[in-house]
Amino acid sequence: MKVGTDAVLLGAWAKTYGVRRALDIGTGTGVIALMLAQKCGGTIDAIDIDEQTYQQAKENVQNSPWSDRVNVQHVSLQDYMAIQNDKYDLIVSNPPYFSDAIATAEESRTKARHTILLPFVDLIAGVQKLLSKEGKFYVILPTKEGELFREMAALKGLFLRRCTRVKTTPEKLEKRLLMQFGFTAKDQVSNSILIIEQDNLNTHNYTEEYKKLTKDYYL
Repeated sequence: MKVGTDAVLLGAWAKTYGVRRALDIGTGTGVIALMLAQKCGGTIDAIDIDEQTYQQAKENVQNSPWSDRVNVQHVSLQDYMAIQNDKYDLIVSNPPYFSDAIATAEESRTKARHTILLPFVDLIAGVQKLLSKEGKFYVILPTKEGELFREMAALKGLFLRRCTRVKTTPEKLEKRLLMQFGFTAKDQVSNSILIIEQDNLNTHNYTEEYKKLTKDYYL
């Protein structure tokens, strides 16, 4: 599994002040869990349904400075929520979002990209059960899927409180939604726009706002 921009964005964007326990759903490489551990003193549980992905995340965590605070488990969210009764101050997820069943070349990549094994309804149910009353849930999704997720979450009492719309370059349409949810609705949602690169002419000509957001994580 590669470390993608989505994971870096979500890990950097999530606020961890006062967090004692956090959960990373569908941890992949484990990068988001490690980013959370880097900026807070709490413990982080990281779960993934795929065996090879779990092994890779576990190895990455063991080779990090935060191995004593990040616990990687090979389990689906559906099974985890059935046995876990403790609540989390913070839950994050960079979830699968393709709703069709078009298979990719590798089974692990298919699981990571398609909602077959983690439908939005199950993700929302998991957050409902595992998030503390005052807790925060962070997720990143493509714009279309993000708007759908927002509607579905609201119907279950999980409300959007903060949203950053992500553009690759200034002239392109927004491609991702960074969203923070909670159990209390706000009269006015905090909205912002983040542009990753200044133009299409130079690769990785990052904007100052993107560099400021991610500066603690890039070498």
